[in-house]
Amino acid sequence: MPKLTDARKELRREQIVGAARRCFVRTGLERTSVADITAESGLSAGSIYAHFGGKAEIIQAVVQEVLDRRAATVIAYAAGPRPPSPAEVIAHLAGALETDEATVALQAWGEATTDPAIRDIVTATIARMRDLFRVSCEAWLIQVKGVAPAEAGPRATRLAGHLLGAYQALLLRRAFGDRPEDHDAIVELVDALS
Repeated sequence: MPKLTDARKELRREQIVGAARRCFVRTGLERTSVADITAESGLSAGSIYAHFGGKAEIIQAVVQEVLDRRAATVIAYAAGPRPPSPAEVIAHLAGALETDEATVALQAWGEATTDPAIRDIVTATIARMRDLFRVSCEAWLIQVKGVAPAEAGPRATRLAGHLLGAYQALLLRRAFGDRPEDHDAIVELVDALS
């Protein structure tokens, strides 16, 4: 049998992660079996186990992928020529957030209470999002609001905490079916705190 190239291995991993994410959305992390993921992916069980040691590793990969995607959204949006306001960042995240991703993220939070590996991923991602928010807020305060850098740092840290809470509220609401336009109150609250 021919060996898979690195690129092909990565495509297979993505195929498995995508299939697992769809299964988790439909039936939950706990109730989804490797057999369900195998059927959804169209691959053999041997192929699944060639890429992952078991369901726990698949869960970790799905959670990491979903959370990385949200971080990438913040990075790309904040990299524009004019730093966005905190309210603009939250509004952009609300518009980009998919119900399936929010559902998996919410399930991951639940799993994080009992699974140390998922907890590590979730807490690292929360810290990463907080830092991304802080950097974005600090740039906005300095470049748009004209705040002195020494004052901008502590204000950005506080704002980042508010943004993180707003983002988590968005995830929760989106997982339960709210549409992006239903999140105006959260965006308005962030705007008032800025």
